[in-house]
Amino acid sequence: MPETIPPTERTRVMREAHRGVYDRETIYKTLDEGFVCHVGFAVDGQPYVIPTLFARVGEAIYFHGSAASRMLRNLSDGISVCLTVTLTDGLVLARSVFNHSMNYRSVVALGKASLVDSPEEKLEALRAFTERILPGRWNDARQPNEKELKATSILRLPLTEASAKIRTGPPMDDAADYALPVWAGVIPLHLAAGTPIRDDKCDASIPTPAYATHYKR
Repeated sequence: MPETIPPTERTRVMREAHRGVYDRETIYKTLDEGFVCHVGFAVDGQPYVIPTLFARVGEAIYFHGSAASRMLRNLSDGISVCLTVTLTDGLVLARSVFNHSMNYRSVVALGKASLVDSPEEKLEALRAFTERILPGRWNDARQPNEKELKATSILRLPLTEASAKIRTGPPMDDAADYALPVWAGVIPLHLAAGTPIRDDKCDASIPTPAYATHYKR
């Protein structure tokens, strides 16, 4: 059986419990397909949710935080966060409006995020961010210098309390509605890359890298 992250009272899926998934393989795969996470935290009783880049490295998530962010004001003991990632796979059109839905994969991770102090770990996180966007880009572009590293804040959240929730398949209508003359089904959704657009200041003699012209996610 796949290794699981044991659900807690906070991460166990309650509504549509059959959609809850707790094995690390599924949770990691969902995280690894996402580009942006939303991080929720509270400051003096006021909740905030911010979108930011992230990357999973082993059993932890690294995400970027601005040095001017409210989130980073009191980090001596870490900050309690709720981090979420959602992938939308399809629009589910039922015969009744009430039963319309979406096919999706989502992850919720809870815990204390701590500021990364080690330059080596910070550099590894930035490399992971870059390679998550486009594998191979890290070695092509100029890497961060010491000044840039010092100006960058990276937080680390261990994946010790997390769960996934997944919906797949066709619409589920009420029995009486199946006889209605209404089209029903799934409209698949996916992220697709367009044709690369060269920066006006980019030397025309520099070839477009293969990872830009053949990007797949």
